[in-house]
Amino acid sequence: MDPIGFGLENFDAIGGWRSHEGGQPIDSAGQLPGGRSFQGPAELKAALLSRHSAFVRCLTEKLLTYALGRGLERADRRDVDNIVAKLSRKDYRFSALVLGVVESEPFLHPQPDIRGEAP
Repeated sequence: MDPIGFGLENFDAIGGWRSHEGGQPIDSAGQLPGGRSFQGPAELKAALLSRHSAFVRCLTEKLLTYALGRGLERADRRDVDNIVAKLSRKDYRFSALVLGVVESEPFLHPQPDIRGEAP
């Protein structure tokens, strides 16, 4: 499991809170890249919010990667920058992120891969 995911370990598969699993206490401690430690979802949230810009950019990159079905390239940086800028003007609403991705140039006009096939 991703170390960040440990912060959400108290939630079961359907989102219910749990403090024990199989009679053992849940260990929801983890560490972010860069070394900041956290214990549980509240501290994870605080840690992510303390680096708001990095979080927004990373989430944008991950969603765009998923939407494109490929890794991001240098040329995609401008599109990520544009989406992030729009998000700041739209109060960082998730719906604005989704719209930014589906209205982005690489999503609307996918480039053929090296075999000449469109994704």
